[in-house]
Formats: sequence, C-alpha cells, structure tokens
Amino acid sequence: MEKRPRPARRIRQARVSDTVRHEQAAHITHESVRTARELPVLPVRNTVILPGMVLPLFVDREPALQAVEAASAENQTILLVAQRAEHIADPLPSDIYSVGTECAINRVLRMPDGTSSVLIHGLRRFRSERWLHESPFGRVRGHSYDEAPLNGDQAEALARAALGYFEKCTRLSQRLNEDMYVQALNVETPGELADFIIAQLDPALPIRQEFLEIFDPHERLRKTCLLLLRELNLLEIESKIQSDVQREIDRGQREFYLREQLKVIQQELGEHDPALREAGEIRERIEAAGMPEEVHTRAMRELSRLEAMPSMAPEYSVLRNYLDWLIALPWTAATRDTLNLRHVADVLDANHFGLEKVKERILEFLAVRKLAPEGRAPILCLVGPPGVGKTSLGRSIAEAMGRNFVRVSLGGVRDEAEIRGHRRTYVSALPGRILQSMKQAKTINPVFVLDEIDKLASDYRGDPASALLEVLDPEQNNSFSDHYLEAQYDLSKVFFVLTANVLHTIPPPLRDRMEVIEIPGYTEEEKAQIAQQFLIPRQMRDTGLNESRIEIDDGAVRRIIREYTFEAGVRGLDRELGAIMRRVARRIVDGRRHKANVTSVRVPAYLGPQKYFPTEAEEVDQVGVATGLAWTAAGGDLTTVEVMAVPGRGSVQLTGQLGDVMKESAQAALTFTRARAEYLELPELFYERNDIHVHLPSASIPKDGPSAGVTMAIAIMSALSGRPVRRDVAMTGELTLRGRVLPVGGIKEKVLAAHRAGIRTIVLPRRNLKDLDDVTSDIRAQLSFAPVETMDEVIAVALHDALQVGKVLASPTSGSLTRGAVRSSRPLAESLPSSGRVARPRARRDVVVVG
Repeated sequence: MEKRPRPARRIRQARVSDTVRHEQAAHITHESVRTARELPVLPVRNTVILPGMVLPLFVDREPALQAVEAASAENQTILLVAQRAEHIADPLPSDIYSVGTECAINRVLRMPDGTSSVLIHGLRRFRSERWLHESPFGRVRGHSYDEAPLNGDQAEALARAALGYFEKCTRLSQRLNEDMYVQALNVETPGELADFIIAQLDPALPIRQEFLEIFDPHERLRKTCLLLLRELNLLEIESKIQSDVQREIDRGQREFYLREQLKVIQQELGEHDPALREAGEIRERIEAAGMPEEVHTRAMRELSRLEAMPSMAPEYSVLRNYLDWLIALPWTAATRDTLNLRHVADVLDANHFGLEKVKERILEFLAVRKLAPEGRAPILCLVGPPGVGKTSLGRSIAEAMGRNFVRVSLGGVRDEAEIRGHRRTYVSALPGRILQSMKQAKTINPVFVLDEIDKLASDYRGDPASALLEVLDPEQNNSFSDHYLEAQYDLSKVFFVLTANVLHTIPPPLRDRMEVIEIPGYTEEEKAQIAQQFLIPRQMRDTGLNESRIEIDDGAVRRIIREYTFEAGVRGLDRELGAIMRRVARRIVDGRRHKANVTSVRVPAYLGPQKYFPTEAEEVDQVGVATGLAWTAAGGDLTTVEVMAVPGRGSVQLTGQLGDVMKESAQAALTFTRARAEYLELPELFYERNDIHVHLPSASIPKDGPSAGVTMAIAIMSALSGRPVRRDVAMTGELTLRGRVLPVGGIKEKVLAAHRAGIRTIVLPRRNLKDLDDVTSDIRAQLSFAPVETMDEVIAVALHDALQVGKVLASPTSGSLTRGAVRSSRPLAESLPSSGRVARPRARRDVVVVG
C-alpha cells in the first residue's frame, strides 16, 4: 500500500477582493506577455473556463447571443467571465468578476428553440480594466496574458509532485481515469499543467475563480499541489468507508445466498417449513425495531429457541407472542415537540378556559425543553373536583405539543399485575397497562394520562400504587421493568399527567414524586363564559343546530347554573344545555318552530321545575343559629349550625350525620364555652342541668371536617347566653381548646358561596388572607372580611352585644380568665329558645361540610 500523504491545508474559498487582485497584477511574472485588447463579453453562470479547456455552452440570453454573433462576424475572440451570483438574469458590470478567459469560438449551432450551442476553446487569461459599453452587449478593454515556459528545478519539482498526486487520485477516484493522467503527462508548461488538473478536479466555483486569478504559474502550481493533497486525503477516507461498507454488504449477501440455497434445497426435497419462513420474517422485524443492544441480544436468543422448537410445541406460541411484543413496542420512534410557545398557548386557550397555572407550567416545560433538549419530562398531578377538565386537558397538551396521546384509567385497579404485567409462566400472560399503552402510542415520548389515581385500591394481589413508584420516579423510570417483558424499558421521555379528585387517598411516597397542581371549581362567571365559548357551540354541532335556529342568552345560562346544576365543573351544565338543544331540534323537525330564543324566563319550559335551591342568608338574627361556610366536591356552600339547650341531665347530642372530626370539633367548642361560662354569665353547672343538642340540617348527607369548629362554638354560646347571631355574618375556621382559630381550605369556593347567598361579612382565619388572591377583585370589593386569630375576635364580630363580651373574655394564650365581665341583660332562662321563638331552618340536601 502506498504511503498516505499528510492532509493538505484547506484552500481558502473566499473571493479575492478587487484590491488584492490589483496588487497581484502588479507582481505578475515578467515571463508573461501582456497584450491590450477590446473584447465582447459573454457572462456565464456556474462555470469558470480555464485556458486550454474546450467546452460546449448553451446561450439563451439575447445580449449573450449578440455578443457571440459579433465575435463570429469579426472573426474575433470573446471574453468568458463568471457571474458572482447564478440567479441574476441580466448581470451588470458589478455582478461579474473582472478576470476571465479569452476564448476562441470554434463552432456555433442554432437550435430549434432559439438558443445557440457554442463550442468554446479557452486561450489565455484576461483582466478587464474598463467597460466600453453595456448595450446591446458588453464590451471591455483590458489585457490578455500569454505565459512563457517556466524552467528551473523548483518548477520541475512542483510539476513532478503534482503529477504524482494526480496519479494517486486517478487510482482512487471513480470520476477520474488513467487517460486523464496520460494527458497530464503530455502538458508542456507548469501553468498549463495546473490549469488542466484544476479543470479535471472540478472544485467549487469560488476555488476555480481563485485559480483563474493567479497569474503566476509557479504559485498556481503550488496551490494545485495543496488542492491535490486535500483531494487525495478525502479519497482515501472515502475508499476506507466504501471498503467497510462493502465488507458488510458481502457478509449480508453471503448470508442471503446461503439462505436462498437452503430454500431451494428444501423445495427440492419437499421439506419447505413455513416456520422457517416465519422465523426469517421475525428476524427482519427485530433488526428494524431499533432495540437497545441488551434487548436485541435477548430477542435473538429467544428467536434461536423458537427456530429450534417444533411449531406444535406448547411453548411455541408463548415465545412467538413474546417476540411480537418486543417488536411492537416503540424503542426509538419519537415525535418532534412543537416548541413555538405562542402556538402552544393558542391551542391550550382554544380548548380550555382558565386553568392558568396548568398552562403556565406547560409553557415553562417547553421553554426548558427548547434550552435543554435532553431534560427530564415533568410528572404533573392535576387535582380538582369532577368536571373541571382535568382529563381533556391532557389531550389538549398532547395536541399543543404535537405528541401522541394515551390514557389509562386507574379507578378500581387493585392488582399490581395491571401495572407490571404477569410473568410468562402464567397462561395468557400479558404486559401491564403501561407497556400496552406505549405500544398503542407507537412513540417513546407520548403524553400519558393516568386517570383517577386517587381511586387505586389494594388487596392480597399486591399494591398498584407501589408499582407506580418506579413508573413515576424520574430517577428510576428510564429502566422500568415489566414482569412479562423481563427487559428494561425507558419511560423517561414520557410526559405523565395524573388526575385526581382528592390528595389524601394517594399514598405519601407516590404523592412525593408528583408535581401537584390544584384546579379549583369554576365560578358562576367562569361557567357562563365556558358555556358561551365552548359548550353551546359543541352542543349545536352535535345536534345539527346553528345560530339561525337557536339562541341562548346569558341570563338563561346563569339561571341554569344556579337552579338546575350544583357542581364545581360543567358536566351538569353541558347535559342541561344538550337537553334544551334536543327539545328544540325535535320541535324544528316536527315543523312547530323555526327558531328558538331561550331566555331566563323560558328555561323552565325546557328543563322543568327548579332542581336545586341555593342556600340564602337567614332573614332575621336568631339565637342558637349560626351560618358557616362549607367546601364540597361541587364547590362552596353555606351550612347552618343549630344549637338548642333544654332542661336535662347534661347530655350532648350531635346529629346531622357528622363525622368523627366534626364531632371532636363540637366537643372542643363546648369545652371552650364552659371555660368562658363565668364571663358569659351562665349559671353554675349549667352543663349538668341542661341537655345541649347540636344539629346540622340535610341529615341524609355525611359531613366531616374541622372548619365548622368556630361556627359551632358561636352557635353554642348564642344558645346558652341568649345573644342572637348576626344573620349577615358567615364564618369558617378550626377551633382549638385554647380558643385559637386555625386556617382551613377551600377559601375561594366558600367566599363565592357567601357572595351568592347575600352574605356581606365573612369571618376567616388570618392565615387564610393569602387565599383571597384567588378571588376576583370585583367580588372582594362587595364583601367585608374579618380576619381573626382568636375566638374573642369571632365573638366580637358575630354576636350582638359582643363588644362587651369581647372585652371580658381572656386571651387564649394567657391561661387565665379576667374577671369583671358585664352581665347580660337577659337571664339564661329567658335566653333558652322556646317553640315560638326560634325559627326552624329549612332542611337542605345539597351540602357536605368538609375541612
């Protein structure tokens, strides 16, 4: 093998500026003969003619045709010069180079389409110095340069080196041949040799123009040697690559040839086995699946077992199914993320109203993805009441990002094998739902929604929540192991979106791996906007109606929200709107109506009598009746706490289907009241001589949570002291034995419920003031908020004459009571309610009190 020459220095491809060219012209060798000439100009595109070249040209531009005709008529040579830009149709003097080639016209043939074929022979270099005219064709004045023979040892050495490099190039290149090398041996002068070699190598146009502008034959030949060295280096690398590829092809062809021979032999012997053909197809699919090396090795090992196994063997189908699953899973296929944040935001806004926190988190993820493409995918957990759009938001995320979408419902799943799959030793074993969904997604980076994760269960068959730890842990899910697959699968590129209605049922280790985003229920204003923008247009499409046949005004929508639905989301609203559309559609089909205008007054005609009666504030101040604020899965609502003290033996009765936490809150409220008995002017041992009954209406609905502690304490104090509770005050907060008021949840929903019911003053824990930021400013402006830290402050706001009571009650942190309380103007006997003095609140069935 010939010794490989060192790579040549890369030749500068930038165009030589006019200043450099003029300096170069000043140093042209004295052996060149300079002759002044005036020549017509023929600009050419994407071509540089070197002296000594014979080249046919097709001329189609009118000025160029006239230049050729003028040169032919005068039996004169013509100047061929390259354009700087190929796309220019009518070049100006500034659009062409100043150095070109003086050429002889050997032949001109007129073509049927009006163009001409001109055979050009390059004679010598020519530098244009002045344009004489540009129309009808260009003509310049300049000097042509004839090169004299260049003698000397250095010229001889350069010529030999160039010929040696050129010979090696002709051996390695498929484009060059030995005839070109023979022609190079017969070139007489070094300058002509350089021009010949450059013409055969055919480098890029800037490089050819650069060589054309080198008038010194010695310098031109030296740069030709450098270009040959670089070309030779590239050809050797290309030859090595082709050899490696050819070896791989030869090995594949040999295997293919042997397999074809085997098929022919089997056909001749009548022993053609369909299983063998099937194994060949599986092998091809394995090679095309793009599996990791470890999985590929395992698949080929199992395929070898399959080939050696009779097709009637019981394990044959098990192995075949296993290989089909390995091949069907996506190992490398991925969709390209849409990183245009404005487009993603528009898609999310078009599909969902509100949900700003979730949308902002998606845009943050895409921004990070754009800056760090290899970053981890987030694991979001959307928590909120039913019907607020958690699941559909996952589909919108996939649409906005340009990813595939898959969904798995985990409600009621109690078997670990649902997540990890069954081992192959079991009959009809399959992978778990995770890998089944990845097969359905067909890419390794889908948006994967795990729906209702708070409703997972567990039994003797395992805990699915524990199996999900590996799926949702960013440190582990790049090597998820399924019992059926028995190979590691990468889930790190999956965008997991989990949905839940509550958080407390999700195990803490699993919850720790999620980024929780809480989605509150919609306000009435938000529901009205959603109905007008999304629900009504969709129901029109589903029922075949349009705006010319039905019109539902905003008043009708708001009446449906208040009187026909009781929910945090919009599913019930969507159903009621669909019912109206269907009734209108039937009337139109029956010919009884052409267009329906659904107003607030007309809603009962379509939906029947009112279904839900929203809670309203009490009409008068009452003793033993306090208004509390509750949070339910359907949003916020008001709840009434009724307390009555009657002569008895000191028993405490709690009714209304209260939970354990709420019962404990009632006991704490009663104990706190006993601690304040002296200063509330309550008789001694009143708790032994009276029975106290605490009741929360809507007894058929279970209630629980600590947030009614303050409300029950005020109701008990009012019933025992005879002071009425202000009807325009609603309250919420957890009460401690020392009288502290602790923060609770659901403040936004509770405030909206109070606003709907006409409440104007809301007592809430001081540490919940930050939650008022989620309430719109127009609603906050219509309400008065009383932030409290102790029960004394609650009494001062909620009870009549509470100002005096508040002065004498002790601070809960002092541990002692201050004497000197102002006595009540009414004795306890008069304050106890009788059958004629206490208004009975209406029982409600739509309130659930939770913390």
